[in-house]
Amino acid sequence: MNVVIIDYGAGNIKSLQFAFNRLGVEAKLTSNPNEIRAADKVVFPGVGQASSAMEMLKNSKLDLVIPTLKQPVLGICLGMQLLCNSTTEGDINGLGIFNTDVKEFSTAVKVPQMGWNTITNLKSELFNNIKEDAFMYSVHSYYASINAQTIATTQYDLDYASALKHNNFYGVQFHPEKSGEAGAQLLMNFLALN
Repeated sequence: MNVVIIDYGAGNIKSLQFAFNRLGVEAKLTSNPNEIRAADKVVFPGVGQASSAMEMLKNSKLDLVIPTLKQPVLGICLGMQLLCNSTTEGDINGLGIFNTDVKEFSTAVKVPQMGWNTITNLKSELFNNIKEDAFMYSVHSYYASINAQTIATTQYDLDYASALKHNNFYGVQFHPEKSGEAGAQLLMNFLALN
């Protein structure tokens, strides 16, 4: 299986590659549009600041490639947020795949949310064999608002979309590669998608 991780300079890629290795898959890191288009599965990762990440995407023209992809695509953390309409982090427009906006948590809670939290209201084959209230590992200061494309929610400051789906695009706010057995199951489920 040809799995590609989009390389645009944002993110802790090594732990993601190791997670796929543990599942017997060699995930290739690339910024080449032809290699990305030819992949069976595409992972769009991201850790860092939204506006600088979007600038890197635009500089490599990947902002034009990603929305045209037809195979299953998984956005992780900042990758998921950049697939939304907009984010208040740097006040930028996203790629507009998910019809929701990304906002900052209030000062009522410790920011960033860092550590384990549960996912509930699971509504997709992405969560096959994952229990309701499974724990996933998160590190983020911004969240996507719940909308019709929400396939999992998490409570922190308020209920927010911890996973989204639109057509062949999936997004998770948490880090499956750092989320133990449940995270590994999610990556296996992603690999099994048609």
